[in-house]
Order: sequence, then structure tokens, then C-alpha cells
Amino acid sequence: MFVKKIGIDLGTCNSLVLVPGKGVIIKEPSVVAVSVTENRVIAIGNEAKEMIGRTPDTIKVYRPLKDGVIAEYKITEVMIRYFIQKISGHFKFFKPEIVIGVPAGITSTEKRAVIEAATLAGAKSVYLTKEPILAAIGAGIPINSCSGHMIIDIGGGTSEIAVISLGGMVTYSSLRIAGDKIDLAISKYIKDKHKLAIGTQTAEEIKKTIGTAIPETEECSMEIRGRDLVLGLPKNITIKSNEINEAITETLEEIIKTIRQVLRDTPPELSADIMDKGMVVAGGGALLKNIDILISQSIGVPCFIADDPLSCVAKGTGAVLDNIDLYKRSIMIKR
Repeated sequence: MFVKKIGIDLGTCNSLVLVPGKGVIIKEPSVVAVSVTENRVIAIGNEAKEMIGRTPDTIKVYRPLKDGVIAEYKITEVMIRYFIQKISGHFKFFKPEIVIGVPAGITSTEKRAVIEAATLAGAKSVYLTKEPILAAIGAGIPINSCSGHMIIDIGGGTSEIAVISLGGMVTYSSLRIAGDKIDLAISKYIKDKHKLAIGTQTAEEIKKTIGTAIPETEECSMEIRGRDLVLGLPKNITIKSNEINEAITETLEEIIKTIRQVLRDTPPELSADIMDKGMVVAGGGALLKNIDILISQSIGVPCFIADDPLSCVAKGTGAVLDNIDLYKRSIMIKR
């Protein structure tokens, strides 16, 4: 497959790769497993994620992105190269143009790290675009109109909240509290209340299965396994959805607080538009049950979940790639 352009949503938890005209081709966890003794990559994506918490000393599993930015430079380069090769196949001598979504609050050093990693991985040119803009485009928001639109993109490492008008961000905040912190809150709660140690994989599974942003009258329950912290032996317990709500309330309140702050900083005319149109939630965090109800009740403004929220940023990169000259001026972070 001869590919000239690629869009990458380089996420803390999951990376999505889009090819214009073909849609999202790759949707895999941002995880790389490395053999320490041989110093070589042995697995990337789904296969590597299955190894988390199960490896011997000779294998190390990396999540190369932390809080939405590169934490392990060389591993990120390997992962981007893997994506390019998986899509390009035999045409390795063709260097594609790549659009990568990055957090709105990214520093210049972090920008350079992403650009260099993608260039060394085989990109002809690299364009960095702010994730709230991409998420808004992917969610179908007309970002170039003169009215205000609010996007809340809750990912794995960062929560990006922005008010967009006339193709740019008027007010925004990039908060390094998102899906990963929710998982940690669940692990801590189960450890403190039930004296049971669980891994990050189990915490994530609990969040997806019975997690809820507001208390429920009809609770769901789930049986989980872990290590009893008193006896040190394997143990099963049953946990309920309202317990998970109690565990994650404090973390969600941090996100709500940031949404309130962004709205406080928003010009009155745009605030009126947001009140009229409502807020749109994208990213993996949008899949948390009742998150839209919690935000709407807390802020007093209607809130909606985007269609296919997990793919919004990736779809946004596709729109940018289709009109790269149009967007170059308005939303690209210059190299």
C-alpha cells in the first residue's frame, strides 16, 4: 500500500493511526516490550499490553508516553516506526507526511522530542496539532465558525478542555489528570478498603465494566481477583459500581474544577454560545458511564458525548491531512 500521508493520535494509553480515505487502520495500546538481555523489541501494541505485570526480569514493558508526552524517547521512535512500516508495507523508501496530535499545554522541548522521534522513525515532514482542535474536528464541530464551542477531551494521560472559535482556541486548559489517574484511584481504594492488591490491567477492566461517574440506584457488581495484603495469598472479592464511584469522585472533581475555570475565563459572548449549544466530550474518558450527566449537573450546561469518542482525535488528523494547506496556517504548531 503506497501511503503519502498518515495521521497519528499518539496517546498515553492507546495510539490510533489513520490513512486518509481509508479511516483508522491501527488502534493499539501504546505499549512496547523489550528484551533486556538482547536489547531488542519483542512486542508492540496488544501483544505487549498482555505482558504488563507478567514478565520475568529479562523482559521490560514500557509505556513510552506519560501524561500525553514522550517519557521514553527511543521507545517512542520504535513505536512510530512500527506504525509507519505496518501501514507502508514494502514501500519503506517512501517517507510519509505525518500529522500528530499533542496536548495543548505541551512545552517546546516536548514538541521537539515528538518531531525528532517521528523524523527518525521515517517521516518526511511532521506537523504537530493541538489535540482539542483535532478532537473538535473529529467530533464534527465547525471550528471555523464565529460562534463558541467547548470540547472536553479526556484521554489516558491528559484532559484537554478548550473553547474554540474561528479556528483557534480562545481559552483552554491542559490537565494531567485523566484515565490513568482514575485507574490509580480505583487501585488505591481497593487496596485501602478491601486490603487487596490489584494490577493496572484489572483496575482498567473494573473502570470499563462497572465504573460510573454518578451513584446508581441499581448497582452493578463484578468479581475481581488480586493478592490479599494480609495473608499474601490470591483472593476473590465482589465489588459494586457505587464503590467505584466513591473511589473516582475526587479525581473527576479535579476535571470538573478545570472545566469551571475555563468557562470563567471565556468571553461572555462565547459563554452564551456554549450555554446554547452545550459541551462535547471526546476521548476514552467519554466512555465512562454517566460522565456527561455528571458534567452537566456540576456545570449547569448541557453536555453530549461525541460519536465514537475514542477516534475523534484520529479523525481530526484525517481532516487536517485532507486540507493540509488550509490548516497549516491556523492550527499547526510550527516546527
